[in-house]
Amino acid sequence: MKQDSKLANKQMSLSIRAGLLIVVMAALFLETTNVLQYVFARRVLRNEASLRAEGELEKAQIHIQSIVNQAEVAVHNSIWIAQWCLTHKDSLYRVPERLVRENPIIEGSTLALVPSRGGLMAPYVFQEGGAGEIKHLSLATEAYDYPSKEWFTKPIELGEGYWSEPYLDVGGGDVVMTTYSMPVRDADGNICAVLTADISLDWLSGLMGKNSVYPHAFNLVVSRGGQIMVSPIQDFIMRKTTDEVAASSGDSASFMRVNRALRSGESGEVSLKINGKGNIVYYAPVAKTGWAMAVVLPEDEVYAGIHRVGIYVKLMQILAIILLALILRSAAKSTAGFEVLNKQKERMEGELHVGHEIQMSMIPKTFPPFPDRKDLDFAASITPAKEVGGDLYDYYLRDGKLLFCIGDVSGKGVPAALVMAVTRSLFRAASAHEFSPQRIVTYMNDSMAETNENDMFVTFFCGTLDLTTGHLRYCNAGHNPPFMLTDAIRPLQVDANIPLGVMSGFAFTEQEVDMYYDDALFLFTDGLTEAENAQAEQFGLERTETVLHARRSSQGHLEALKSAVDEFVGDAPQSDDLTMLFIHYLGTADPEQSERHLLLHNDIQQIPQLADFVGTIAHDMKLSQSLAMGLNLALEEAVTNVILYAYPKGSDGLVDIEAILRQNSLEFIISDSGIPFDPTAAPEADVTLSAEERPIGGLGIFLVRQIMDEVHYEHRDNKNFLSMIKNI
Repeated sequence: MKQDSKLANKQMSLSIRAGLLIVVMAALFLETTNVLQYVFARRVLRNEASLRAEGELEKAQIHIQSIVNQAEVAVHNSIWIAQWCLTHKDSLYRVPERLVRENPIIEGSTLALVPSRGGLMAPYVFQEGGAGEIKHLSLATEAYDYPSKEWFTKPIELGEGYWSEPYLDVGGGDVVMTTYSMPVRDADGNICAVLTADISLDWLSGLMGKNSVYPHAFNLVVSRGGQIMVSPIQDFIMRKTTDEVAASSGDSASFMRVNRALRSGESGEVSLKINGKGNIVYYAPVAKTGWAMAVVLPEDEVYAGIHRVGIYVKLMQILAIILLALILRSAAKSTAGFEVLNKQKERMEGELHVGHEIQMSMIPKTFPPFPDRKDLDFAASITPAKEVGGDLYDYYLRDGKLLFCIGDVSGKGVPAALVMAVTRSLFRAASAHEFSPQRIVTYMNDSMAETNENDMFVTFFCGTLDLTTGHLRYCNAGHNPPFMLTDAIRPLQVDANIPLGVMSGFAFTEQEVDMYYDDALFLFTDGLTEAENAQAEQFGLERTETVLHARRSSQGHLEALKSAVDEFVGDAPQSDDLTMLFIHYLGTADPEQSERHLLLHNDIQQIPQLADFVGTIAHDMKLSQSLAMGLNLALEEAVTNVILYAYPKGSDGLVDIEAILRQNSLEFIISDSGIPFDPTAAPEADVTLSAEERPIGGLGIFLVRQIMDEVHYEHRDNKNFLSMIKNI
């Protein structure tokens, strides 16, 4: 008995020692894990701060570039008429007046003559109070001496457009201004004048607003000369340079490093100490202007979350050690529960099988889906990696258009399957009365983001194919770019956007392309390209493209791809859901002709959209820059006439601009439902008369006729139609 008792006590002692050893090892493991988590958490927070700062800088760059481009385009588009006005000096003021009147961003403008070419003459036109009555004055005064100003001398010296250093408009509203100047040449190529556009920069402070995540973060904008344009210290704005601030700072070495970074014209990040505290400075240049922007983030705010979480982690570690001791105590009692677990496992497998059947019943699986249609060959397939999966596709016809989608839910198993079902239901609900993929995706994203407590997301591609015209509109939400099969196989150009459910209120972009007879679109999830064999090699895009090269039906393509994947993977288990759609368009669209549309309201502020519309067409047709500028000027004159006079004042009307691109010509058709008016019936302007002798009007249609080869007007079905044709 004593020996048995001693043996039992010895075994108990060994068990206690083994348990203590396990607890100590677990504590060491948890502490090591905590250290690694801290290191990786700092890296993640640093990356997050970097992404936020870069996003803020990119957003500001885009906005500033938009303003800069609008001003440059407005000046460039007016150079032609400015050249004409050089020989009609009494009409010089019309060019800056047109710039100010038709471009809300331009505060003032002048067309200043080179003294040696035409004497001192610089009519200046500006808006009183920033957006009021148009005023005129002359800059050709002894007090001002415009030939010595930077905005006049620099473009002449460089022979091209130039953005001036920002300056404080003292006495004119005390706002920061900058000027874009461009030389105007005569018929012999000699510079005879300078055309300018003054831009107010009072919106810069609002654009580079306060950071909502880091309370003490701040932004800077500096000019090419180092002048501070935006700063949290108001006394620095347009009164201090970065050189002066760096020289007077306590840590001049850090400030000089930041100063060099801002003046380098590059993007990046540097560290900076302010009052002994570390900061991260993210900086980027502003194209064309020579400016630089910076976002300054305090390090203690960037890493604040780690310190708070560290306390909770320590407490959790202590609780984990206690729980581990309890687990070791109860480990001996766990064997009896295995039988119960096996029964639960069998029940769960049965439920998953039912879930698989329910999930598959939601996916249309009848092929060909539209046997009576001769203009479409369509096939789709889905192969879940487990009983239930997170891939989806859907499609249906409505009003002669094919609405379709494909998606891939993050994660696997039941949660992904539930999100898949919600996504498919939202697609059906959103597209029931809507053809715009952008609005469909926006509605789905906002709905999913509001209830996304588990941080799951869906990569998604949505499209609407007009089976009559072959016009495809689509919106991509973080999904793999589909393949477009025409005379070649290439990825479809897509905007990445973000997946569904990540963030509500995101502005998704819609794109469009025309499909012609025998074109095809192949959509897939990453279960195709990322399928792995036993050597961990992926199937990839190259193998996918090789299979697509053969001539097959839509169903034949999908079967060939599945066979190729099965052969490549071999005995390796399927790692992800595999979903594919193949859309073969067999419509009768004419490949020799394509159409573009732009719809505007009768609002003069929408005129700048014409430049992008014409620019895209010019790029696609490979037109020269001078021809594109002339086309834009003619279109702008015609559309401006409709906006200003077609509809009663105060009423809302539409202006439809249709561009028909042919092999040897380009036709613009401008239509509206306003007051009937034939601009071609107006008498042509006598450009030989002076501005005072010439009657008002007629110059616009004169410019249109000079630029375009044919101009026709027709009134039918209670609408005005103005056709302008340019032979290419």
